[in-house]
Amino acid sequence: MKTIFFTGKGGVGKSTLASAAAWQLMGKGNRVLAVSFDPAHNLGDIYHMKLGHRKKRFKNTGLYLQETDLEKSAGEYIKANMSILQEVYSYLTTINFDSYFEILKYSPGVEEYAALTSMEKILQSEKDNFDYIVFDTPPTGLTLRILALPRLTISWINRLIKIRKDILEKRYTIHKLTGKYNEKGTKLAYTEDEDTVIQKLYSMRDRYKAVQEIIQGPDNRVVVVFNPDYLSLRESERLLEGIHDLKLPIDTIFHNKVADASNEVVQGVEKELLKEYPGLKIERVPLIDHTEPTCYIMDTDITGSFKGSNDSAE
Repeated sequence: MKTIFFTGKGGVGKSTLASAAAWQLMGKGNRVLAVSFDPAHNLGDIYHMKLGHRKKRFKNTGLYLQETDLEKSAGEYIKANMSILQEVYSYLTTINFDSYFEILKYSPGVEEYAALTSMEKILQSEKDNFDYIVFDTPPTGLTLRILALPRLTISWINRLIKIRKDILEKRYTIHKLTGKYNEKGTKLAYTEDEDTVIQKLYSMRDRYKAVQEIIQGPDNRVVVVFNPDYLSLRESERLLEGIHDLKLPIDTIFHNKVADASNEVVQGVEKELLKEYPGLKIERVPLIDHTEPTCYIMDTDITGSFKGSNDSAE
């Protein structure tokens, strides 16, 4: 399974290009899943389908479409983490966790973790069902935070595992000195094998490591889409800097909505990007009429540029 993440400033046409790429890959005989993580979903509008949290097949083709419900994902993420905390503090029955977790969905960072959790589930559950998964991502800032989270989360989980090990070691020391330690009838774990919390932490770490390996691996591509204007240029420069900091694979960027009338600006924007990132390949995509009901069908083959990621296009 291979993955492609389309990202860029809001309004540059990343949803259209992601949709076109999914359509073209399917046309070359691949099984393709196109997933939107952008809160302002356009995937369903482009394909003229009502989409939701579950994938849907597009007509009688090998293409499936899905618009991730981040609010629903946030609820699932909070529920999963609440169950872990309830196990950790099961002996403190006076704590009403429900009242605290009711407001967590409004906390900073929940949307990013919800997207990451959904992405992890999709990558694991669909890896044997599709040749390609094409992600239409949110605008720059949110996308970079989502792609940074696996590595950041692994680091935090490693710290939590160390803290948990220290707790178990201290419990075991007390147990050796005084015998089994029970509080209010609750039997506490003393070893890693007995402790469900540390086992869940190990499981979470393994899952996020798998996501990190995929997004940094040779079968993944991050595709930046930009327009022939200098606001788009500055946003793309920030995005490319973040992608390189995260060590994510990128070799091609798409200059979208290129028209003959803007040739001077087109060349100026490309010159600026290549000055900073000389190894990048820039693919120009001409300005097309997005009012057409089949705007995902393009004359320009944009999938041939994914060298090393698209076997059937070489």
